[in-house]
Amino acid sequence: MDVGNDQLISVSLVLALLLVSKIRDLLDNSGLFAAICTGLVVSLMGHWTWLIALFTFLVMGSLATKWRFEEKKLLSLDEANEGLRNWKNVLANGGAVSIMASYNFLFPGQEWIYFASIATISVALSDTLASEIGSLDNRTRSIISLQSVPAGTNGGMSPTGTLAALLGAFLISIVGVIFSPDNSKISDIELLFLLTLIGWLGCQVDSILGAVLENRGYLGKHSVNFLATLSGAVIAIIFYYQFL
Repeated sequence: MDVGNDQLISVSLVLALLLVSKIRDLLDNSGLFAAICTGLVVSLMGHWTWLIALFTFLVMGSLATKWRFEEKKLLSLDEANEGLRNWKNVLANGGAVSIMASYNFLFPGQEWIYFASIATISVALSDTLASEIGSLDNRTRSIISLQSVPAGTNGGMSPTGTLAALLGAFLISIVGVIFSPDNSKISDIELLFLLTLIGWLGCQVDSILGAVLENRGYLGKHSVNFLATLSGAVIAIIFYYQFL
């Protein structure tokens, strides 16, 4: 497939993402603008296959946000803005893969770049499902002290949230395997396992940052999300050079 076709597919996917986001009320106006910028950077500087993984995150994450929304709202566990994601949400979860795409544009031909890029999105969906689904599980404990904490507490983990985190990472891993480059030295089984593992590990990084830094006011929610997704790329690069 030549570059012209790749660019056409990229722009078409960005338009499709915006259309679905608007019709399904996934993003507010600021989120739509941020999605345009992020989508173009990821697909044109990286590859349009990366955008499919990001699109999967947006749809699945938004569905999880709206799952039992009224119940979460009564418990003050709901996302602000009636569950619509804004520009901060988009950059918090899509900023790391945008950095990977920019690096790919400046230094093309790196074998690990696809692995690291999809790993950031795996973390994003893992953490989102853990937060949105696990927030209603009262069996929540602090990841630091292991003491019981109220459901929805930053740095809390629960059985339901842990399983949801694995599911989110696994869903992105499937997409990652489907669109894996033909010349990748990572087998499909290895990729599926590692992307799932890294997504889940990145979710734990998010919980630790939330407990240690967010609860003390040093970082905000979106900063924690961004650092956690970025940790997915770092872990992927370490795995790539140390174990593959």
